[in-house]
Amino acid sequence: MEWLTKFPHLGDETLRALKLAIDEGFRGFTRGYGDTIEAIFDPLKFFLIKSEQLMLATPWPIMLAVMGLIAWLASRNWRIVAGTIATLVVIGLFDMWDDTMKTISMILVCTVLSILIGIPIGIAMSRSNRLQSIINPVLDVMQTMPSFVYLIPVVMLLGIGKVPGLIAVVIYALPPMIRLTNLGIRLVDHDVIEAADAFGSSPWQRLRNVQIPLALPTIMAGINQTIMMALSMVVIASMIGVAGLGQPVLKAIANQYFTLGMFNGLAIVGIAIIFDRVSQAFGHRLQKHREVTHG
Repeated sequence: MEWLTKFPHLGDETLRALKLAIDEGFRGFTRGYGDTIEAIFDPLKFFLIKSEQLMLATPWPIMLAVMGLIAWLASRNWRIVAGTIATLVVIGLFDMWDDTMKTISMILVCTVLSILIGIPIGIAMSRSNRLQSIINPVLDVMQTMPSFVYLIPVVMLLGIGKVPGLIAVVIYALPPMIRLTNLGIRLVDHDVIEAADAFGSSPWQRLRNVQIPLALPTIMAGINQTIMMALSMVVIASMIGVAGLGQPVLKAIANQYFTLGMFNGLAIVGIAIIFDRVSQAFGHRLQKHREVTHG
């Protein structure tokens, strides 16, 4: 039984050596390929910077009008429009407008990226049970991994800045987009799919004209959850240079500025409520349209 007392020590040494080997390997990979990987993300950096500059350069009355118009087109609800405009006006009165525009710009870019990545993966999962069984554990890890952990490899590869923060936010916010796209397409009525096949639809036509339109309310729920998770990552991403409402909150934590942290935190909550109400209202409109069309 003496080996039982020695086994933990042997395990500790082996584990320490394994960790050291992995760390050294990752550092070597970073030194060898870091610049190449960074160059790959240059277009993303350009897009992010330009979108931020556009929102900051646009006069606030025009931005209010644009936000109000988007809220109306999505929800067709004057209360949501009034709430959107009122929230943005209050944010502006408390001198948080620029940081809010930076945060909204980041969230919009993250959402677009999540949609472009998540919907194709979700569609592929819906067509293959085997692929779903492979990807689901990966999504489980992505959703349960502490958000700070995402920052470590991204910072080692790309350093401090906007793009590393953007990538970390997208990784954190992506799983709901994939899961709900997969779920929405799988929930489409098989009778409708059989009817489309009977009319000679190709797999692409069936996907574009039947499955995606019918799954759109569920996909919109995925977009809603992606936006909420991206916003929850704003403060953490500010630790690696992401500008916006997260940086004043981080500063308030470091210097014990209660009002600074509280006001910027409430601004993040206000933006989250706007995105949530508008996207949910749009999803409900799509659901009603589907019920009317197929009722």
